Formats: sequence, C-alpha cells, structure tokens
Amino acid sequence: MAESLNEIRDRIASTRKTGQITKAMQMVSASKLTKSQAHSKHFQTYANKVRELVTHIVAGQLTEMHSAEELKQINSMLENRPVKRTAYIVITSDGGLVGSYNSSILKQMMTMLQEDHDSSDEYVMITIGATGADFFKTRGIDIAYELRNLSDQPSFEEVRKIVNLTTSMYQNEVFDELYVCYNHHVNSLTSQFRVEKMLPISDLDPGEATEYEQEYIFEPDEGKILDQLLPQYAESLIYGAIVDAKTAEHAAGMTAMQTASDNANNIISDLSTSYNRARQGAITQEITEIVGGAAALE
Repeated sequence: MAESLNEIRDRIASTRKTGQITKAMQMVSASKLTKSQAHSKHFQTYANKVRELVTHIVAGQLTEMHSAEELKQINSMLENRPVKRTAYIVITSDGGLVGSYNSSILKQMMTMLQEDHDSSDEYVMITIGATGADFFKTRGIDIAYELRNLSDQPSFEEVRKIVNLTTSMYQNEVFDELYVCYNHHVNSLTSQFRVEKMLPISDLDPGEATEYEQEYIFEPDEGKILDQLLPQYAESLIYGAIVDAKTAEHAAGMTAMQTASDNANNIISDLSTSYNRARQGAITQEITEIVGGAAALE
C-alpha cells in the first residue's frame, strides 16, 4: 500500500507541474491575443480608408459599366473573367497546442476541394503556416508557394512577398479568382471558418462612395492611380485576413491552455481523493493489525 501511495503522490506532483506550464502558456497566449486585437483594430482603420478612396474613384464608372470588358477597361483587377483556375490561400498555424483551430480549417478545405473541383489542375494552393503546408503535401497536393514561421503580430513586410506574388499571378492570369480561407476571430472563445473572395475585386459598392463638395483633381489620370491603388487595396484585404487569422490562433491557444489547466486541476482533485482513500485504508489496515496482534497476546 505504501508503494501505491508513492505512485499517486508522484502523479499528483507531475500533474501539478503540467498545470503550472499550461497556466503560464495560457497567460502568454492571452497577452498575444490582446496585442493582436489592437493590431487588427489599427490596421482596419487604414483598410477602411483605402476602400473609401477606391470606391470614390470608381463609383461613377461602376454604376455605368456592367460587362467584363467594360470593367477591364477600368482595371483588370475588377474584371470577372471566365474561371479556368481558382487559387486558395489557406492560413493555418505553424505549431500545435491550439485545439481544433487547424483541423477545422483543413477538414473544410478538403471537403470544398472535393466538391468544387474535378482535378488538381483546376486550382492553385498557397499556404501560410507549416501545419497547412505539411497537411497538403502528405496528400499529394502541390503547393505553389508557402510561408512559414510568421511572427505573433506579423508586419506587412513579412508577408509582402506572398501578397505581391499572389496579385501578380492574378494579373498574369495564372488563375482567374482568389479566395482566402481561414478562421475568423469572433471572440476569445469562438472563431468561424471563413472563405473570402479577394480577386477579382467585386465587393465595391458605389452606394458607399463619399460625396464631396469639391471634386478630386487627379494627377496623373484616374487610370494610372487605380493601377497603383487597386493592387494595394487587394493586398490590404489579404493582409487583413492574415492578421484576423493570427488573432483567432492566439484565442484558440489561450482557450486550449485554459482547458488543459482545468483538466489538470480536475485530475489533481481525483488523484487527491484516491490518495486520501488509499492513505485511510493503509491506516485502517495498520490499526487492524495492531489490534489483532494485541488480541493474540491475551
């Protein structure tokens, strides 16, 4: 019985150390989440301003033009051309300890690929995060480009290459539409799988255009300004999704570590009960042996 007590005592000590580690990791993830939420909020201010500017410039033309050829005359990034190939940017984490964060994305991505495409020639896969890249490679899916080891609060410089490459591939007609697939951050306990169409840019609403008392004076002309501005707008959409996904990742990590800490506390409680019962049993047995020995001497 003494050996059994020692085993239970060791398990309690080991579980308590594990709980301390998960508690510390939970606090780290909570700190990252707070910073990421602030980062996302600040970036959204910039993204909204770029959208406002783009919408104002093209509002009149979007109201009058409807065909693909007419939209192409404004800028190729507005053109809805026939879809021969679709590109997907899939955002996952680089490591684990984030609960079901990655599995929910990858499971729904595989379902979407199987339902929407007859062969791998119909899509281009681009991955951000080691988990997604490794997942698709093990299933024989080619990765056109992958980005690993992003920082906790990625700057635009870190993702500039993949963002610029993606917009360039679209303009060069390597693919005809682009979707970004990731977990959208709702709150610290909830995230939602989201598939957002980034290219061609089709979400501009002329009704959102701001009316000014005086018209803009463009130098150079509107077309050349849009040639610079629309790629920047598309890049801001992609970068915004990356920031959003990172926020959801930190929230998932915090929740997973909180759950692990709670489980550790529950295990310690159960082991403590077992330890007390075993200890009480040992004491009862010792008393019984003493009483039995004393009775034998009478």
